[in-house]
Amino acid sequence: MVGDGDAANPLLSRPSVRTVEHMSEIAPSSSAPPGRRATVAGAPLALMGVLSVQLGAALAVRLFPLVGTVGAVSLRFLGASIALVALTRPWRVRWTRGDVLASALFGIVLLSMNLSLYLAISRLPLATGITLEYLGPLTVTLVTATSARQRSWALPTVAGILLIGGSLKFSDAVGVLFALVAAACWACYIILNQRLGRRGSGLAGLSVASIFGTLLVLPAGVTVAGAALWRPSTLLIGLAVGVLSSAVGYSLDFLALRRLSAAVFGVLTSLNPAGAALIGVLLLNQRLPPARLAGIALVVAASIGMTLTRSQRRPPKASPSASTDGAEAVLPRIVGP
Repeated sequence: MVGDGDAANPLLSRPSVRTVEHMSEIAPSSSAPPGRRATVAGAPLALMGVLSVQLGAALAVRLFPLVGTVGAVSLRFLGASIALVALTRPWRVRWTRGDVLASALFGIVLLSMNLSLYLAISRLPLATGITLEYLGPLTVTLVTATSARQRSWALPTVAGILLIGGSLKFSDAVGVLFALVAAACWACYIILNQRLGRRGSGLAGLSVASIFGTLLVLPAGVTVAGAALWRPSTLLIGLAVGVLSSAVGYSLDFLALRRLSAAVFGVLTSLNPAGAALIGVLLLNQRLPPARLAGIALVVAASIGMTLTRSQRRPPKASPSASTDGAEAVLPRIVGP
């Protein structure tokens, strides 16, 4: 789980307010690896979760000409907040001042990350923006690496970034900058989660963080987009973005984690840039040059390698954190692109 020391894998820690208290009811609770049949059943669910998040991002790109990036972020947060509140019912949680403050802080970071990413993919192909954003957790993993084997995955990461950068134009610089800001926000979220995560209130805390983000960005979205923000067709697409990136992906991931180990799930989650490339081609007609595709593949390979390296060095002994660690990996979907 994302907690103290090296117990966490940042690649499995896309923003979550903290480890879910009762995750053992959903995630695997024993150290025994899932059976082959369960793995075969769980892998498609995890992959559908990947595609759900990237489909949400592609729909957001469709919103940019209609309401702008700020308007799209507003609708994405509104949809996610509605879905998360319906799922988590935060009014049933006993809130302390520290819980509320932690959720507010996480909400600011979430908003900054999503706004930066949307500004990036409004200027860059979807897969390029998503891949550059992944530098956030990759960097945290490399900085916290405790062995040469883990640090060796910096080589394909750097090679991939060089290939991606070499295929970009100077006019893409602003988009790249926004994507790197999103990556930095993701890294900050991981660090904050490690230090403050225990103060949250599980998924209810995440829903409150999303509400804070909505309250901050919605006035700006209304100012920028005006009445266009509330057109039924636009509103429907915007809410779909939030639901696909939160409730749908969240549900698929929990179903997948009941059948997969955290390591296998982490590997499948690392395919998000590849999923973005596929969705970009199918829905946005964003065909990437071979060099950039190779760069994305290298970053994905580095992410998978880091996930497997960390999972291999963990002791096989079962512990309460074993299940929550894997379970926490589902949270990338809730606040994804």
